[in-house]
Amino acid sequence: MKTYSLLKLSSALFLILFLSNCQKIPQKSEIVLKNKSNTVLTDKAISIDKSEFTSSIEGSVFPLIISAQGDTIPSQLNDLDGDENWDELFFVVDLPASGTQTYALQWVQKQPDYIVRTSARFGKRSSADTPVAAATSETLFANELPKSIGFQRYQTDGPSWENDKVGFRHYLDGRNAKDLFGKTTSAISPEDVGINADGAVEDTYHVMNEWGRDILSVGNSVGIGGYALIVGDQLMRLGVTVNDAVNNVEKTTFEIAVEGPVKSVLHYNYENWKPTDDRTYQVEETTSIWPGMYAYQNSVQFSGLKGDENLAVGLVNINDQNPLEEIAVNDQWQVLLTHDMQTYEREWWLGLALIVPKDAYLGYTEAPESGQLSNSFLAKLHVANDEPVTYYAVACWELSDERFQNGDFFRNYVENLVQQLSAEVDVSVK
Repeated sequence: MKTYSLLKLSSALFLILFLSNCQKIPQKSEIVLKNKSNTVLTDKAISIDKSEFTSSIEGSVFPLIISAQGDTIPSQLNDLDGDENWDELFFVVDLPASGTQTYALQWVQKQPDYIVRTSARFGKRSSADTPVAAATSETLFANELPKSIGFQRYQTDGPSWENDKVGFRHYLDGRNAKDLFGKTTSAISPEDVGINADGAVEDTYHVMNEWGRDILSVGNSVGIGGYALIVGDQLMRLGVTVNDAVNNVEKTTFEIAVEGPVKSVLHYNYENWKPTDDRTYQVEETTSIWPGMYAYQNSVQFSGLKGDENLAVGLVNINDQNPLEEIAVNDQWQVLLTHDMQTYEREWWLGLALIVPKDAYLGYTEAPESGQLSNSFLAKLHVANDEPVTYYAVACWELSDERFQNGDFFRNYVENLVQQLSAEVDVSVK
C-alpha cells in the first residue's frame, strides 16, 4: 500500500511538472513609451520585435496590455515573414506631447476580444458558374485575365483592405490599380461586398450602401497609390488595362499576410514583369493599414533595374479640375495633394494625397489623357535595386467627415498626419 501511494504521488508530481512546462506563461513585464516629439499622438502605431523580449515566449499565448488607467489596449501578434512564428507585437496608442506612458504586459492563454478596426478581404471563384469563396492567397498567370478566360474571377476585382476610416481595393486582374471605398461608418463593411445573393461576382458597390460606396473613377490610371516605372518620357505600367487579354507580368502571387483588429497586411510578388522587350523586373509589394488614419502604407522594391528608371506613384486626376499642390511638410516627407469634387459625376468633395519620402522625391509629371497609363499625377522617386520605397496614400471624403469639404481643413489634416507619422517614440520592454 505504501509503495502504491509513493508511485501514485510520483506520477502526480510528474504530471503537474509536465503540464506546468507545457503551459508555462511568460513573466509579466512593462512597456515604456516615450514620445520624443512635441506633437500629441493619436492612434500611433507601435511595433515591437520579438527579440526585444528577454523572457522566452512559446506556445499559444496572447498579449494583454493594460494602461496605467486600467484600460485594455488592443494588440496582436503578427507573423511578417511567413515562417508561422510571430515576430511583431503591434498596437496603437494615444500619447501626450513629449510624454512618457507605461503599460503592463502579461500573457494569457485565451485571445482577448477586441473591437475590429482593420480588415483584409479576398474572394475568388474557379468558373463563371461557381460561387465566390473566401480565400487568403492567389496565383495569377499572364494568360488568366478576365478578357482571356471570359469572366471576372475576383470579388471586387481583387483584394480589399480597410480600417475604421476608409477602404481601398487592388485590381488583381492584371491592372494593378488601387481604388477607393468611401466609408460613412467606423464599422467594417460586410463580407459580401461585390457578391450577389447567388454568390456571383457583381458590382454592388457603385451605389450607396449603409457602409459607404466606391467613389473614385480610376479608368486607365493607377488609382490612388498605384505605381509604374519611368524611363525618360516612357511610362511603363505594371500590368495592363481592362481591354488586354495577356498580362505583361508572367506570374503574380498574392496573400493576406496579416489580418487583425489593429493591423492588416497584404503582400504581392510580380515575377518577370516585362514592360518592354529588353527589360525584365521582379517586384515585391507590401500594403499595410492600421486604425485612425484616412490612409494606407505601401512599400515596393525592385530587382533587375538598369539604373535609368524612376519610380512613379500615381494620383488619379480624372475628375480633378484644380491644380496639384506640393507641400514640403518636414525633412522626411513630401506631400502631393488635390482637393476637388473629384468623385463620380463630381458629386462630392474628395481630398487625395500622396506622402512620399523627401530624400527620394524628384518632382512630379502628368500622364497623358489616353493610353496604357493615363489621367494621373505621378510622383517621381529615386529607386534602386533591392531597396524598398515606402509611401502613404490618403483619401478623405466629405461623407466620412463633412469638414473635408474645406480644402484648408483637408490640407491641415494631411500635414498633421505627416507629423504623426514622423514622430519618433522610444520603446523599451522591462
